[in-house]
Amino acid sequence: MNIDIITSLYVFMLAAFIGFEVIRRVSPLLHTPLMSLTNALDAIAIVGAMILVGEGKSTLATVFGTIAIVAAMSNVVGGFLITDRMLRMFKASGAKK
Repeated sequence: MNIDIITSLYVFMLAAFIGFEVIRRVSPLLHTPLMSLTNALDAIAIVGAMILVGEGKSTLATVFGTIAIVAAMSNVVGGFLITDRMLRMFKASGAKK
């Protein structure tokens, strides 16, 4: 079981590092469309984390699942707020014509 925890932590750290590096290198012009796309992907992560927490196999899995739910939900909410703000900017420019 100790090997499973080490492997899981390794995959988690690798995914976090790669995700950070990919997002950090995106140009600001493409950031908002990318944020809209990641909302769909985060919804999948939320469902997976809820399943992980619901199984309750270990305390560590429950803690990591809870952290994943909070992180993914904050990203989803932030993405929707940014997308809504962007859409309001386009509506304001269209109304002035």
